[in-house]
Order: sequence, then structure tokens, then C-alpha cells
Amino acid sequence: MNPDMRVTIAGVEFKNPVVTASGTFGFGREYGEFYDLSELGGICVKGLTPLPRLGNATPRVAETPSGMLNAVGLQNPGVDAFIANELPNLRKFDTRVIANISGGTVAEYGEMCEKLSAAGVDMIELNVSCPNVKAGGLHFGTSTESVSSVVREAKMRSTVPIIVKLSPNVTSIADIARACEDSGADALSLINTILGMRIDTRTRRPVLANNVGGLSGPAIFPVAVRMVWQTRCAVRIPIIGMGGIATGDNAVEMLLAGANMVAVGTASFVDPLAPLKVRDGIEKYLRQNEIGSVSELCGGVLLN
Repeated sequence: MNPDMRVTIAGVEFKNPVVTASGTFGFGREYGEFYDLSELGGICVKGLTPLPRLGNATPRVAETPSGMLNAVGLQNPGVDAFIANELPNLRKFDTRVIANISGGTVAEYGEMCEKLSAAGVDMIELNVSCPNVKAGGLHFGTSTESVSSVVREAKMRSTVPIIVKLSPNVTSIADIARACEDSGADALSLINTILGMRIDTRTRRPVLANNVGGLSGPAIFPVAVRMVWQTRCAVRIPIIGMGGIATGDNAVEMLLAGANMVAVGTASFVDPLAPLKVRDGIEKYLRQNEIGSVSELCGGVLLN
């Protein structure tokens, strides 16, 4: 039996349930030297901003037990350069392209949605874990009101489905998820990185120039599974689960918690072939358990 690995999210069909997580795959050029990117279900590109950004000062990446901290600071060439120079290359591959965007105002999100949907990306992922410059630096994704305003603007300006990438650094992930769904979001992705910090005991200074950074990798996997489960209990729209997935079994666990698809991020730094190994691991699980479609796993956890 050949299990059906296809997944449909907000009307967009993916050949398999594995996509790359934004911020860990660049625009695919480097990983394309290791394998044909057409094998992926989709590519979520590095976060884009209205104008080019150089990012934060170095050091801005540090290894931690079972993970890594990063404070790259959204270094990217800007949305216009992406459309002109990177999107044509990505379109050479038979895979879905998801653009991740970050703005400092609600209007900036809307403007980027308009440009990217017109340029022909398949979906747009809103990074709401970034400061709202008109709200004193408060992150868009930490309040129901601010995240709702971004989602409504994005939906009004985009012609492709909108995914909202949720921050784990909130009191209630379920409340934020419901606010996104009520405002028209087509899907959710979670979790983004967890805020963390390391200190060099010899110098007594933080190891990152930015002092704090986002923790990712296997260390956050149990938190991600819990939050995906809580979110699935709160909303009906599709969920892309992420956060520490490194194996096919990890991915199956995330799907059982309530995800429809999964994204592989930090694992690709350790092994460039990680997304394909995760895909193959899911398929192996389906075969071993005589499950006809990967979609049957979604939310299949048997609670105690």
C-alpha cells in the first residue's frame, strides 16, 4: 500500500506534509546543492521586511544543549529584491512557496501582502513576533487586538491564503489562535522560538550581542507539542506544527497533537537532508501501521 502523503491547506495542495521553517532555509539556494528542492512539500523562505535589513550585531547565534539561540535580527534583502531575484529561482522547482513577512506597522504588512500575492507566491506567513513601532515595541502577536488588526489587513490586501505564525511567549496561545481565526486567518503555524539567554561566566557578559535570542531545536519540542494540542482544541483552521522536529517520529507526534503539516527548521543546520528524512519517516510510520493517508493522523492523540 502506498500511503497518500498529500495535504491540502486552505485550498493549496502540498505533495507531502513537510515544509521548511522560515529563517532556517534562506531562499533555498544553499540546500539546493544537496538535493532537488522539488522533493519538499513546500519552502517557507527567510523572513522578509519592506526594506533591506542588515540584522543585529554579532555574535548572534549560539549553541545550547539540545538547541540553539539566535538573534539574527531579520537580515534580508527586502521584499522587492526577493521578488526580483529569488522568487524566479524558487519557481523552477515543483514545490509550494510560502513567503514569511514582518512589519513594523499594520500598513507594512498589508503592502507586502499585496506585492507578494501579485508576484505569485502560494501562501503568506505573517510573523507577528515582531515589535509594533506604533505601540512602543509591543509585539503584534502578544495581544488579541493587535494580532487581529494585522490579520484583517493582510486578508484585505492578499489574494492568497494567510498563515499566522504564533509566538509561544504569550499567556494563552488558545486566545491568540482564536483571535486569528475570528479575524479571517486561513491557517496557523506554531511555535516560533522561545525567548532565551546565555551568559559567558568568564566575561560575565551575554553570549549574544543582543543579550537575548530565540531558542529553537529539540529542547523546545515538548512545549511545541503542547501548544499545538492546545491550539487544535481551540480552532478549526489548519495548523502547521513546528519547534524541534528532527525525526519522522517527532513529526508523527506533532500531527497526532493536532497539526495538519509540519515544518523542519533547526534540524537542517545539523543535517541538510533532515526535511527529507522526516518526510520518509512519516511515510514509514504510515506503512507500518497500515494507515492510508497522512491526513488521518491529525489530532489522533488518545488522551488519558
